[in-house]
Amino acid sequence: MAGLLALASGGLGLAAGLTAPRSVPTLSAQAPSHHEVKAVNAAADPGGVVSVSTGVTQAVKRVEPDVVGVENYQLVSNFFSQTSKLQATGIGTGVMFYKDDRHAYIVTNNHVVEGAAKVDIVVDPGKHHDADVVGTDPYTDLAVLRVPASVFRGIEPVTFADSSRIEPGEPAIAIGTPLGLDFADTVTSGIVSAKSRLMPVQDEATGQTLDYQTVIQTDAAINPGNSGGPLLNIRGEVIGINSCKIVAQNFEGMGFAIPSNEVKVVAKQLMDTGHAVHPALGVEGYSLASLPQQMWPDVPVDYGVWVKRVSSPEARAAGLRPGDVIVALNGQTVKTMAELRTALFQIHPGDVAAVRVYRGDKLLALQVKIGQMGTRLTTEPALDVTR
Repeated sequence: MAGLLALASGGLGLAAGLTAPRSVPTLSAQAPSHHEVKAVNAAADPGGVVSVSTGVTQAVKRVEPDVVGVENYQLVSNFFSQTSKLQATGIGTGVMFYKDDRHAYIVTNNHVVEGAAKVDIVVDPGKHHDADVVGTDPYTDLAVLRVPASVFRGIEPVTFADSSRIEPGEPAIAIGTPLGLDFADTVTSGIVSAKSRLMPVQDEATGQTLDYQTVIQTDAAINPGNSGGPLLNIRGEVIGINSCKIVAQNFEGMGFAIPSNEVKVVAKQLMDTGHAVHPALGVEGYSLASLPQQMWPDVPVDYGVWVKRVSSPEARAAGLRPGDVIVALNGQTVKTMAELRTALFQIHPGDVAAVRVYRGDKLLALQVKIGQMGTRLTTEPALDVTR
């Protein structure tokens, strides 16, 4: 699966790691509302009025002022002149999620700003504003930027939905900057194709898989430059941050977004401290069902997470071994890596978790102290240069 991933803006592949809802128009399948068609046959009724104000357009109007382009400037060397200058090397999208009296904060993808010596946001064509990179998290492919609050004068932050309550088949709307600033604020729409897919997070520079993340799948068009932009529900609430898509022959309509519940937690950590902390069980493994059956251990179940390697002293001390099959974490049944991640992210680093594993035909109850994964800043040191 990792080989199929292509970044929606050229960077990191995907990872594993904001209030009160506002009243907005909704679509009704039972009866038309005043936002829908007033007269469906304009030829028969020349005086009829046709409204184009639907749930989708209302959702876009709510969020579009919060959506910005994000430009990544890197220091590029000229071999012949032996000089260096800042040059725009990529563009993505961001969305403003928090504002106080002094600053406004924007969430985007880590791969949008990775390696940058300078980052700009673009709120309107030709209106660039320098942005500080507050923190980045390569494990979830998220980053937080900060600009003066005056940039968003009169604009309220977006509202985040509870991504655990989304359903396959419900409308999904993406806003972004595909193919550059000429196509800023492009809107595409589709549906939530699946609410829980497990995808690898890969480092663009090394190709290394950093982690795995449970993401939302959508068939709304996600193109280069959409990275970091919002995926909305029909109420104009953010259900995810768009991050990547699958690009391969005969594949289309397979884009992925980081769920809003994870975005809320990680963005708040980045905003407050500049880094994010994630719980770690201290093992490497695979969903048992994803392995060829000839590799299955002799266990009395056909589900769980097969442990390939035990990587932390705490997990080893608790008794976890390679070849074990994890079937429950803190009382929650674990059938796949995605379910293990979901259960793990409800636990805080330093807590002791109850882990049930099959070792052969024996069901063991282990107590494992949960470790943590820290994050690093993926941008370059700030430079005192201008473009």
